[in-house]
This record gives sequence, structure tokens and C-alpha cells, in this order.
Amino acid sequence: VQLQASGGGLVQAGGSLRLSCAASGIIFSLNSMGWYRQAPGKQRELVAESTSGGVTNYADSVKGRFTISRDNARNTVYLQMNSLKPEDTAVYYCTAISPGRPRSWGQGTQVTVSS
Repeated sequence: VQLQASGGGLVQAGGSLRLSCAASGIIFSLNSMGWYRQAPGKQRELVAESTSGGVTNYADSVKGRFTISRDNARNTVYLQMNSLKPEDTAVYYCTAISPGRPRSWGQGTQVTVSS
């Protein structure tokens, strides 16, 4: 399984970024795809998830600002992040999971939001 994340960077508070994650080695449409993040000194936390059935879930802290979407034809999941805040600064990880298989993790992409 390979999950290649991209799109991170440095942005001012209030700005936007879009993360992308290209997956290979999995049957993409059967996987729940998600984004987690880990800030320095904090535990890794779920940001957003898109199930194989099309259900989306978000952390309370990002509801209304972030949108997860997926393109099953391109084996790619996206995270549109708007109204970014300094507290969104973290390494963002793409994940994939399907029934009976362990969760797979991408390499992470750094998002830094300056105040």
C-alpha cells in the first residue's frame, strides 16, 4: 500500500490549502479514507474521514471549515482546508482502512499556519 500525500505548506491565518493523497496497492473504492494530524507534543487525532459508503465524519474543531472528498476514478482523496487557524498547524497524514485489514498510513505533509 502506498499513500502519497501532497499540498502542505505555509499559509497565513484565514487562508486555504488543499491536501491530496494518491493511493495505490488498494481497492480504493472499498476503503475508508481519512486524514489525521499530529501537532508537536500532542497525540495524533482524526481530522476527517470518508467511508466507502460515502459517509463523512469530521472532528468538531474543523467542522464547517474543512471538507473531505474522494475521487474513486483517480484513487485520490482530498482535504480542502479553509479559514485556517494557527492551531491547525500539524503534520497531516493520509490513511486507508478496509474491513479485515490494518490501517495504512502515508508519510505525512506539514501544514503551518502563521498568525
